[in-house]
Amino acid sequence: MNYKKTVVMALMAGFAISLSAFMPKPEPEPKAKNLKVLPKNISKEQLDKVMDDFKLALGVRCGHCHAPMKDNPRKMDFASDDKPEKETARKMMRMTAKINKKYFHNGMKEGKTVAQIACITCHNGKTEPGKQLQ
Repeated sequence: MNYKKTVVMALMAGFAISLSAFMPKPEPEPKAKNLKVLPKNISKEQLDKVMDDFKLALGVRCGHCHAPMKDNPRKMDFASDDKPEKETARKMMRMTAKINKKYFHNGMKEGKTVAQIACITCHNGKTEPGKQLQ
């Protein structure tokens, strides 16, 4: 009886291994295109996190900065520069990095815990931060 169980288990293991040879290989993660401020080698997870932070900070959806595809308007053309808001976002990213480097970088070098600014610091869920003061 024990011998039969061993043979059956060995056959099942062999079958499972042979099936794995026919499994489709995972496709490589598509690289983001037209990155001008963010690192070219950013992972999909990191890029998604940055975009989610933008959505939260400005209270917008993807279509605020990204244009729809020309052949399928229901999908976003993330590489397109057709919307001026995308270039505005790039300028704001550069501005934020410059402010953080100028005013908060020294504390980081000294090992201190230093708060930095981010989009939400000023935008606080609004596309135009000055409008919330009026």
